[in-house]
Amino acid sequence: MHSSNDNPRQGSSHSQVLIIGGGNAGISLAARLKRYRVTGIAVVDPSEQHQYQPFFSHIAGGTAKAESAVRAQESVMPKGVTWHRDSATAIDPAAKTVALASGRSLTYEHLVVCPGIQKNWDGIPGLQDAYDSPYGATNYSLDLAVKAWRLLSNLRSGTAIFTMPDGPITCGGAAQKPMYLACDYWRSQGVLDNIRVILAVPTQTVYGVDVVDQELNRKIAEYGIELRCSTELTAVDADNRTATLRNNAHGTEEQLRYDVLHAAPPQSAPDWISATGLADDDGFVAVDKKTLRHITHQTVWSLGDAAGTPNSKSGAALRQQTKVLAKNIKAVLKGGGPSRKYNGYGACPFTVSRSTVVLAEFDDTLTPKPSVPGWKGLAKEKRLTWLVERYGFIRLYWYAILKGRA
Repeated sequence: MHSSNDNPRQGSSHSQVLIIGGGNAGISLAARLKRYRVTGIAVVDPSEQHQYQPFFSHIAGGTAKAESAVRAQESVMPKGVTWHRDSATAIDPAAKTVALASGRSLTYEHLVVCPGIQKNWDGIPGLQDAYDSPYGATNYSLDLAVKAWRLLSNLRSGTAIFTMPDGPITCGGAAQKPMYLACDYWRSQGVLDNIRVILAVPTQTVYGVDVVDQELNRKIAEYGIELRCSTELTAVDADNRTATLRNNAHGTEEQLRYDVLHAAPPQSAPDWISATGLADDDGFVAVDKKTLRHITHQTVWSLGDAAGTPNSKSGAALRQQTKVLAKNIKAVLKGGGPSRKYNGYGACPFTVSRSTVVLAEFDDTLTPKPSVPGWKGLAKEKRLTWLVERYGFIRLYWYAILKGRA
């Protein structure tokens, strides 16, 4: 991390809008506010790299290279926005101050808290050991996604286990995506029949949206995947390559030996938020789920994975939230009220083969919510949605979303 004095974009310690977090949420919001002619915007983030996380599934599944998902943070920071290359460690909403790891303190008129979600890499006994071993990986970090494809592409026989934890998680379907990509690859190599593939999900069905479940179950049967619902990974013995899976519906456990373990880590709100007085019972920022304004502190807002909203935590949800929040902040700065409402929209494109996608679109009650009027069957497996998801979305991200234009 750079010191607070070596960044040429380091500006005043006071901001009209101070944004904690320089990921998708923070950068796209700052850019949109700039387009709305809001001034005095600053972003707090220590990262020198900006990563397009939806591509981690493609990297883990061998359909994209790691370098396509990374750019310098400096290059995506909107012009005219102050960048505090530092980490937020505490917030005093009464005094309107934010403490930084460097010891500095910032003040604000409005604060947006969007540091993302916390990956608890050691949240399951033995999980970190599995990641450190030659047989464990995940698509929830760039390095481990690269490792995942190396392991999956070299597998010719044995057992591959894919797991997703219970509780909040960013893009709940992401844990499954490399599995389908790998199965399609193994089939093309003529080795799929030699590989036992097991998918464990904590939900009662494979995803929870009926029309999507039907498509995913069809692909699961096509690839011969063993689906374990209401099941989660509870322990790993990395030395003996053994995973313990617990069926929460029946209270039973099974221990399975693996040749590759692809496990999404447990996730939670960043620990430090709970000490701010801004958190809900689950540790996320307690905001009104429609206006995204804090329920008690009217100068505090949140969006993205750190926000205590019931929607699926995804880039698609964030894109809608950014538009709502930017307009609400602009209205409040002009003396009005936050009249824009977020509708709970979320989406997850499942890469079910190396050339097709099943697009899940839904609201915060898991009711289907298709985004293209008149286009029926978006939740069906399609080649066209693959082209959009694999080639269109990343261009949209770098050239429009991060610039506040989409």
